[in-house]
Amino acid sequence: MANPALAFDDEFGDHSPMSEFLELAQRGRTQWWRYPLAIVLAVVLWLIACTAAIVALGLAHVMPADISAELTQPTHIAVFYGATGAMFGALLASFAIAIAVVHGKSFASIVGVWRWRRLAIGAAVWVVVCILGGAVDFGLQPGGFHASASAATWRLALWAIPSLTIQTFTEEFIFRGYVTQALLLATRRPLATAVLSGLCFALLHIPNGWPQAASALAFGVITALIAIRTAGIAFTFGLHLANNLFGALIVVSANDVFRGSPALITQATPRLMWFDAALPFIALLALLWLVAKPAGRLSPRRSPIPPSWRKPGPRVF
Repeated sequence: MANPALAFDDEFGDHSPMSEFLELAQRGRTQWWRYPLAIVLAVVLWLIACTAAIVALGLAHVMPADISAELTQPTHIAVFYGATGAMFGALLASFAIAIAVVHGKSFASIVGVWRWRRLAIGAAVWVVVCILGGAVDFGLQPGGFHASASAATWRLALWAIPSLTIQTFTEEFIFRGYVTQALLLATRRPLATAVLSGLCFALLHIPNGWPQAASALAFGVITALIAIRTAGIAFTFGLHLANNLFGALIVVSANDVFRGSPALITQATPRLMWFDAALPFIALLALLWLVAKPAGRLSPRRSPIPPSWRKPGPRVF
């Protein structure tokens, strides 16, 4: 039987980092039915963990009176970000356990090739994009910006940084890691995989409004392609983390989930919502082009996966 990774290489002309991502996806037990089973198991484990936490908080008489409102708007910083970090941490652990049980795959096989330098570059690049986007918005509608920093801003940073780090890593692990690997095994086509992965990511953002859902679709599609190209989620995690931290701590929009936070600056420019969705898309396309270049600095000439790992089959590492 032909090696699927070699067939995958035919699309790109050589043994590329993209085929390395496919090889990562092939580790463990990969029958199609295991993927919905693992997702269901992860959700069940997560619900059990959340229920246990709610019961424990209730017995300790520290449960907020209106927990649903507290979780949808950061009126109380500690409750909002503490709960967000805890829920996403439980979700990450639930998926890691389910994947290990159902697929026999390790945490590292989903994360892929990890380079701290890639994370730092991704974060730095996206901070620049956010600053330029904010500057353009200010030039178009300066009256929509006002300073909102207060004595509570340092508490916001103290809670938001660890919470959003957990949240964004969990989303990257699930969508650019597990889901993208599953879809690549099914389609063997990077573009089809990225579109389907982006659609899954966008569906979860529909409650935040159509502009954000459209932005999430573009973000999901392009970051999935970048994750495939770089054989891991380090670079996309850096992008995603910088995006969320900037939107929570530096310039918070009056129209998204972080509204009302004592960030440094508050932006209320509803007329620019679709423009703000399009600008990151253009930046992401430029990043994708740079990463996809054969001589790209994020596409190492040497394979990031040792030769002993390149054999097809259910090998776990």
